[in-house]
Amino acid sequence: MITIDNYLDNHYIHRSNWLRAAVLGANDGIISVSSLAIGIAAASTTREPIVLATVAGLVAGALSMAAGEYVSVSSQTDTEKADIKREIQELKEMPENELNILAQIYERRGLKKETAMKVAIELSEKDALAAHIRDELGINEINQANPIQAAIASGTAFTAGGLLPLIVILFAPVIGIEYWLYNFTIISLITLGIVAAKTGGSSIKKAILRITVWGTIAMLLSALVGYIFGVKI
Repeated sequence: MITIDNYLDNHYIHRSNWLRAAVLGANDGIISVSSLAIGIAAASTTREPIVLATVAGLVAGALSMAAGEYVSVSSQTDTEKADIKREIQELKEMPENELNILAQIYERRGLKKETAMKVAIELSEKDALAAHIRDELGINEINQANPIQAAIASGTAFTAGGLLPLIVILFAPVIGIEYWLYNFTIISLITLGIVAAKTGGSSIKKAILRITVWGTIAMLLSALVGYIFGVKI
């Protein structure tokens, strides 16, 4: 027998929060660290400055991604909590008004006026606050923010992504290392696009296209800056 829980588990939307943070972190790790390394490599004839800049960029980027994700998602959580607190107060002070608001929401979604009011009454009798949080505020278990989860996913993914160009820098020849970095980064981005698309159930072609196009632009501009403004070190 198929239950609602089993049915929902077959959909991809439950993965959206952590998947977004993980893909963003890995993508940023690969592109930003590779771009930084390419920019330094374009102005350097030795490996040491490239390695130093790459490691520094990797550490700073991972911490920045984790902190930024935590702060932004925490702000979203604070807003949600404030709205819920306000909703609790309104349910105490104006229960009839809140019931009418709930009924109007269901009516706008296509229910007849009488049916909408009946649904609003039944849901309010069971759990009025839950009904308003879900249907009036639009907050549910799927899109509810989780700062710790988002920060860990983003920071870890950035580190994993940033380690890939670092490996290239440690072992590839210094002469022409920009081309090694570019080719390896494109392969990594294509792989990331495929994994993200399959995990999220989206189009693989679209995922690969957008991730490689923007990655290429970032690396080309970084290399250009290195060539134009760099002093050979």
